[in-house]
Order: sequence, then structure tokens, then C-alpha cells
Amino acid sequence: MPVFERFFFDTYGLIEKDLESYLGEALGAGGDYADLYFEYTTTSSLLLDESIIKNATEGISVGCGVRVIAGDQTGYAYTDDLSPERIRKAAGIAAHIAHGPSQVHSVGLTATGTPNNYYPVDSPSTERELKEKLELANRADRAARAHDSRIKQVRVSYGDQVRHILIAGSDGRLVTDYQPLLRLSVFCIAQSNDGTNRLQSGTSGGGGRVGLDFFEGDKTPEYFAREAARQAIVQLDAREAPAGEMEVVLGPGWPGILLHEAIGHGLEADFNRKGLSAFSGRVGQRVASDICTVVDDGTIPNRRGSLNVDDEGTPTQYNVLIEKGILRSYLQDKLSSRLMNTSLTGSGRRESYAHIPMPRMTNTYMLAGESTPEEIIASVPKGVYAAHFGGGQVDIINGKFVFSASEAYLIEDGKITQPIRGATLIGDGPTALTRVTEVGNDLRLDEGVGTCGKEGQSVPVGVGLPTIKISRLTLGGTGVAAG
Repeated sequence: MPVFERFFFDTYGLIEKDLESYLGEALGAGGDYADLYFEYTTTSSLLLDESIIKNATEGISVGCGVRVIAGDQTGYAYTDDLSPERIRKAAGIAAHIAHGPSQVHSVGLTATGTPNNYYPVDSPSTERELKEKLELANRADRAARAHDSRIKQVRVSYGDQVRHILIAGSDGRLVTDYQPLLRLSVFCIAQSNDGTNRLQSGTSGGGGRVGLDFFEGDKTPEYFAREAARQAIVQLDAREAPAGEMEVVLGPGWPGILLHEAIGHGLEADFNRKGLSAFSGRVGQRVASDICTVVDDGTIPNRRGSLNVDDEGTPTQYNVLIEKGILRSYLQDKLSSRLMNTSLTGSGRRESYAHIPMPRMTNTYMLAGESTPEEIIASVPKGVYAAHFGGGQVDIINGKFVFSASEAYLIEDGKITQPIRGATLIGDGPTALTRVTEVGNDLRLDEGVGTCGKEGQSVPVGVGLPTIKISRLTLGGTGVAAG
């Protein structure tokens, strides 16, 4: 019995003939394409606050989403009841929403399997005992408090899931995948002891499509706890950030979130086929400095944003978006690919069976360059070094962004000096890319905590960046204006 039948037949009694019948129902009112997305997800989570377990949960989510595409119309309906009656009802609703003149018939399904396994996990975290997960949280709590007496509050959150999916399409494809995911996050608050009682915070965490043994290597709970505490302590002695235009150096790793937000979303195909992106109609044109190459790669083993197949059953791949400054492609799902007459990129993603798929990023990063980080810093007479970012806002249409730097420093005479607080970076993605004058040889990916939101849906993603220098960027701060 094929893998997809073993799990879904044993659990729900599904067989190929049932799936073919549901697809026929979905195409009953016409349409170009239909698919079924079955999902069975187990989850667990806990929150440790003030060294006390504030909550711990375990759960199961089950459902099926039915999609019908007719031209540029999409009908979507879902059910959390996998009885044949409910699935047929969802298929009928989707068919009614997207009825069209086209009339195709689903063909016999063929199980294709997943071509790769980018997350071989022998012991999924959801099958481990709660006490093991609690001990990870307690270890992080103890390490953060031991780092410095000025750490006054520690909050540790842990979450994991294993998702089984089955995707059946009217093109005959039948794909299954098994997707583990976990994350540990530490948040610290430090209080100054100089009489001002200033409060500053720091956060760190990690994970990916891994098991609990991930924390047995160098990325232990203590590692993340000390990093969160360090950030909070650094900020206690920070001065107010200056304001004005200046050279800005972005550190490696998590600062790639700026690339993700200000550039990546603008390269998602749905925005571009509607002409809503700053990058619309610009494939083949220069959009960045010639030392910038940006990729989206869903095939990196064990990474948070990686997938064997996307949520439409298409294998993920290594997609070059910007090559040496030239825009090469957009991120495509099946709908946009059909309408734009371009190849699929394995970028169709959804939060769950209750959500329609759309073009989304996986792991987005800039390739390494030739400069050393030390050379880049030494080349800046006066500027700012941004090591970590907090929240931000981006306008997809024009690419304008505002990001807060949760850890930043002044650069003076080619050296990193005082920490600063309250710094925000203001600009627009397309312009910022053209102002990249140096790219470091130290590409680093984030630790595995990224979550991306779009149109009410959240999906796990990864980001990355080498050290880069931007010749001119606006810094918003409350200190003395930069001269």
C-alpha cells in the first residue's frame, strides 16, 4: 500500500477512488484545475514565565481544503470534518464560486512521492515527553538569569508540530509529505542599577525542521538564553540614536529580515501580475547593485523555511530572483504561473487547510561577496552598524520600509563603538539595493525563528544576509542629528 494510503486510509478511510470522485465534484460546474489539500497536524507548546509554567497545550488539527481555478477566478472551501458528505459539500461550494466555461475532467491519480527529504527527523518532537521540553525551557531560564544580576524577567516559549499533508490535483498528481517543525524562544528584560531603573529587552531563539536533538549541539537552550540576556544588557548602556542620512552596515544573519520584507514580498508573483509591486514588469532590468544576488531556496536541509514540496505539491527549488543586480524571476504559485505563462517555482504556500495558497517565500537571502566584515567596517568613517532588527513595516507597492534596530552601534573612524537605542532605518527596498556598495564573505542564515505574515496568513520562513554596506540610508532617532 502506498505511503499516502497507509496514513490517510488508516486514519480516515480515504482511497484513490474517493479522491477522484471529490475532484470530479469540484469540476462539476466547469473550471481549469481543481485540487484537494488534506492536513493532519499535531502540536504542542508551553510558556515558562517567572520560572513558572504559565500554560502548556497539545492539540490536533484536521481538515481538507478544496480549490477550483477557472481563469483568474478561484473558488475555495474547507471542512474540518473529513466525512464524504462534508468533503463533497466543500467541493460543491468551491465549484459554485469558480464556475466557468472551461470543462476539464480529472484524470486517474498517480502517487508521485516527494523527490527529496530535506528534514530527516528520526524522533519527531511531538512524540517526546512534555518533561523533556520543559527541561529545555528551564535550562534557558536558569542560564538567562545567571548571565547578569540585572536580568529581572525571563520568558521562554517552546512550540512544535508535525504536519501530514496529502495533495491531489485534477492533473493526476498525488503528493504527500511529513513536515516537522519546532522553535524555542527566549525573551529577557534587564533593569539598570544606576538609580534610573531603565528597562531594556533582548530576544533570541532557534529551531527548524528538526527534532529535540537539535539542542544537543552548539545551539543549546543556554546559548539562546545568554544571547537574549546579552542583548538586553547591551541596551542598558546605549545612547540615543542619531538622526539623518548616513552610511549603514547591516550585520549577517537576522538583518536579512529587511531583505525579506522590503524586497522579497515585492517579488511574489501575485503582486506583480496585478501590477502592484515596485518590481512589476521589470524582469531583465537592473534593480540592484551589480554585487547583489538574491535567492529564495526551499531546499536547504532542516531549515525552518524549507519544504520537500510546497502546499500545492510542487517540489521546492533554488530560485535566483536577482542576479548581479538584474531581476530574473518572481516567486510563482499555480494560479500566477498559469496567468503569467511562466514556470512554477515551488512557492505556493498556505497557513493551513483553511487557507488558500498564494506565492510566498521560503528561505530568502543574499549570496556572499568578497569583502571581509572587518574591511567593510573599516571603510566607514561615520555610520551605524545594525546587528539585529525588531519589528517593521513595508509598503509592497512602492517598497518603502521602516525597521527598528533592536541592537545597533555607532561606527566611528572605521570602528564599532557605542551601542545606540531607538534607531529606525527608513527607506525603500529598490533604492536601498542600488546603494549596496560592499557585500561580505560571511553569509549567515537566521537561527530558525522566522514567521512571515501575508493577507492574514502566517508561514515559517528563513532569512539570511552577509555583512553589507549601504552607502546612504535614513536613520530615525531621538539623539543629535548626524552631521
